[in-house]
Amino acid sequence: MADYNYDVLVIGSGPAGEGAAMAAAKSGKRVGVVENRSTVGGNCTHKGTIPSKSLRNAVKQIIRFNGNSIFRELGDPRFLTFPKVLAEANKVIPKQVELHTDFYARNRVALHIGNANFVDKNTVAVTQSDGAIECISAKSVVIATGSRPYRPADVDFNHPRVYDSDTILEMMEHSPLNIIIYGAGVIGCEYASIFAGLGIKVDLINSRDRLLSFLDDEISDALSYYLRDNGVMVRHGEEYESIEADDKSVTLHMQSGKRLRADALLWCNGRTGNTDGLNLDAIKLIANHRGQLGINEKYQTSIDNIYAAGDVIGWPSLASASYDQGRSVAAAISGEECRFITDAPTGIYTIPEISSIGKTESELTSSKVPYEVGRAFFKNTARGQISGEGVGMLKILFHIDNMEILGIHCFGAEASEIIHIGQAIMSQQGKANSIEYFVNTTFNYPTMAEAYRIAALDGINRVNRF
Repeated sequence: MADYNYDVLVIGSGPAGEGAAMAAAKSGKRVGVVENRSTVGGNCTHKGTIPSKSLRNAVKQIIRFNGNSIFRELGDPRFLTFPKVLAEANKVIPKQVELHTDFYARNRVALHIGNANFVDKNTVAVTQSDGAIECISAKSVVIATGSRPYRPADVDFNHPRVYDSDTILEMMEHSPLNIIIYGAGVIGCEYASIFAGLGIKVDLINSRDRLLSFLDDEISDALSYYLRDNGVMVRHGEEYESIEADDKSVTLHMQSGKRLRADALLWCNGRTGNTDGLNLDAIKLIANHRGQLGINEKYQTSIDNIYAAGDVIGWPSLASASYDQGRSVAAAISGEECRFITDAPTGIYTIPEISSIGKTESELTSSKVPYEVGRAFFKNTARGQISGEGVGMLKILFHIDNMEILGIHCFGAEASEIIHIGQAIMSQQGKANSIEYFVNTTFNYPTMAEAYRIAALDGINRVNRF
């Protein structure tokens, strides 16, 4: 006999889990949530999105202070230690925990703290910190356990100079003079810009031939340029052979024969789904080699009453998409229309940040689509000049024949905010999705949003030349 019985049981309280739980509760379902931390929020709140973006914001403020001549009247530039900056950044975490805890209370969603293990497809055993076990049954189960940094067996993460993207936010108690970041994906590039902003020398190791190859080539090139301009040594096409760490330094031996030495190593080479502790064998559910679960367009796994959402299913592994995936799971469970998330904008919080939606130039070229490009450079906007944002651009790709917007790519300050204006227009049907909208709309002046009008005029002028 189960201790608790629910219509929907959600395992994990990160963005996907919260989205599923709140939506299911609002549709009248009895909902329970299992969380293995003592507080809600998942990796997003405690180890990932929130603390790292808060850290980035603190570093950006330091850069602004040190680069602004008006502050020089107050004295020399300030260089703060990594632990001090991190402590300031982490002040946002309890605020987020309080906010999200209130969501569960207001929606009468029961929280169970402990580790979840499947007994069968309708039953989950939750082991609490004191060893007590709760037995919970549910008609539907949502796996939203998130992910963690991938850790190869031959890297000693117990060494005090070797970190991953979780432990660096908890265990780094010094400010290294130089650091090696192995892995130049989104997380690696974000941390490279953060450490460079603190005046730390960075070696960024990329196993591929360009940074973030899923981005538009021009945006990827811009990121590479500005990372290097800020002192980051980007090394493409490299793979590690072995790692040596002692009391004073870490040495990375590359397959190419190079030997790189630094005060610390940050490993950012992929992530693994948190499924290994769920006893999936009991329900004959199989995760792939990275711990990720396969799903259909209703977010169902191969077990009909078990769903999965968020990082545990892999791409796009964005907090924004995870919230929507969770809500879509709740809709599917209720028999309502389920939106499969494919149109989430990319948000990359490097310094400067990047955001994009739609097709890239390479994709349009390979598909033989006749397109044109409109650009606006932030240095040429009044708001950019007032704010001191000399770096950045907005780029619009559109069809030559019908002016339909095909892709929008932004690099620079507030890119992740600016992108949503274009996203709203791209989602319109027919002639409403046209670059001409930005020419025929009055924008506040001066604003960064005005870049859309400038880019649209630039693109239309290119078409009208012929």
